[in-house]
Amino acid sequence: MLIKGEKRMRKKWLGLSLSLMLAAGIAGCGGNGNNGNGDTANDAAGGGTAAPAAETGGSASEPVRLKYWTDDRHDQEYIKELINKFNETNGDHIQVELTVMSENYTQSVDIAFSSNQAPDLLRLKSGNTAEFVKKGYLAPIDGYLTDDMKTEFGSLVFDNVNRFDGKLYSLPNTGLTLRLVYNKDLFAKAGIANPPASLQEMVDDAKKITAAGKSEGIYGFALNFKSPKSAFERSIREILSLSGYQGLGFDPKTGQFDFAPYSQVVEYFKQMYQDGSILPGAETLDIDPLRAQFAAGKIGMYLSFSTEPGVYMDQFPTEINWGGALAPTLDGQIKGTSEIVSAGTWLGISAKSDHQDAAWKFMQYMYGDEILKTYHEKGFGIAIVPSIVEQAKNPEINGMEGFLVGEHDSLWPASPSVTPEGSNYGDAFFKYILSGGDLKAITADLNTRYNAALSKAVEKGEITVTPDPAFDPSKPQGK
Repeated sequence: MLIKGEKRMRKKWLGLSLSLMLAAGIAGCGGNGNNGNGDTANDAAGGGTAAPAAETGGSASEPVRLKYWTDDRHDQEYIKELINKFNETNGDHIQVELTVMSENYTQSVDIAFSSNQAPDLLRLKSGNTAEFVKKGYLAPIDGYLTDDMKTEFGSLVFDNVNRFDGKLYSLPNTGLTLRLVYNKDLFAKAGIANPPASLQEMVDDAKKITAAGKSEGIYGFALNFKSPKSAFERSIREILSLSGYQGLGFDPKTGQFDFAPYSQVVEYFKQMYQDGSILPGAETLDIDPLRAQFAAGKIGMYLSFSTEPGVYMDQFPTEINWGGALAPTLDGQIKGTSEIVSAGTWLGISAKSDHQDAAWKFMQYMYGDEILKTYHEKGFGIAIVPSIVEQAKNPEINGMEGFLVGEHDSLWPASPSVTPEGSNYGDAFFKYILSGGDLKAITADLNTRYNAALSKAVEKGEITVTPDPAFDPSKPQGK
C-alpha cells in the first residue's frame, strides 16, 4: 500500500500532467488494438432482440433493448453487475444486453455496421475511436452533457483523442499502465534475485527459468502471439517507451515512422525463441489461455497491462507468488517514461442506434462517480478523472502495487493510426522471429510503407502531423 505522501504525489501527478500531455498529443490515435483486454468468448447479460419502442424508453410490456459490445474481459463480472442493476432499477424500461467479443472486436464491429446489425453502445479505446469516427459509426454526445459533467470531465476533453472535428464522442474513465508480469517463485527457483532491467537480462533469465523448469512444462517467457500486433503492443511498446522511443514505431521529433528502435527489441525476442525459452505453441496462443498457463505456474514472465491483477483475482484465481515490475529497457537505463495507454475514452453511442437517448441514459449511469470510483478501487483500471482520483482509494488487490502510477509513468503524444499496404509491423516482425530474414530490409520496407500510408492520410486531411524536434522522451509534455 502507498503511504499518504506517496498517494498525494501520485494524485497530484495525475491531476496536473494529464492535461499537459494529452494537449501535446499528435493528431490521430495510437493503434493499441485491444489494450490488453482481449478475450476468447462471447457473453451476454439480459437477453432477447431489439424491439420497437419509444426513443427514450419503452412500455412495461415492450422495453427498449440496447446492445452493448465490448472487448474487455477483465471487468466483465463487475460490468454484468452494473448492467443488471441498471436493468432492474431504471424507470424507463430500458434493458441492456452485454456482449463480450473476441480479439477480432474491430472486425466484428465493421461487419455489424455493414450488415445493419450494429450494437447501440460500443467500448471505445485509443486504438479504435478515430477509425470508428471516420467510418461514421459513432454519434456525438455534446448535446447530452450536463453542466456537472462538463465541469467534471472538461479538462480531459481533447482533439483527436475523444473529440474530432469539434464533436465529442466519449469521456474518459481510466488509463492502463504496462508492466512485466513475473512469477517470483520461478525466478527464485532459477536463482534470479530481481526482475530484469535490460533486454539481455530478460533473455538470460528466460533461459535460466526454462532450464530449471522445462521438465515440469515451465518456460521462461510467453506472449499472445496468435495476434502478433496485440502481443507487441503489450510488450515492445512498453520496452521502447521506457528506453526513450515512442512505442508504436512513430517518431514525434520527425513526424515520421521509424521502426529501427523496434527492430532492436525484436532481435532479443528472436533470441528467446531460438533458445527455446518461449512457451511452445505461443504462435497460436490467445491472451486468456496465456493467463491460464501463468496462473498454473507454467510461465516465468510476460508483459501486459494493469488489468492483470483483476484477472488473477476473478477470472483465473491463482495461488502463485507473482508481481508486476517496470519492463526492461534496451540497455538497462531508463531514458523515457512508461506510457499510460487508453486514457481518453470509455463508452460511445452508435450512430446507427434507433435509441440514442436511451443509450445515453445508460452511458450517463455508467459515468456516475460511484461507479467510476469503484472501477478504480476494484483494480479494473487506474482512474484519471481528477474528481475520482481525489475520492478513490488505492485498489487492495494482490499484485496491483506493481502497476500503480509512479515517477516513471506518463502519457505520450498519440501516434497516428494508419493502415499500410501489405503486412503490418506485428506480422512482419513476428515472421522474422519465427523464420529469420534480412531485418534491416524488413525494417526499411516497414518505414517505406507506413510513411507512404501516413502521407496519403495527411493529403486526404484524415490526419494532421506536426513534427516536434524538441520532444523530450523523458518529459513527453515537452517540458
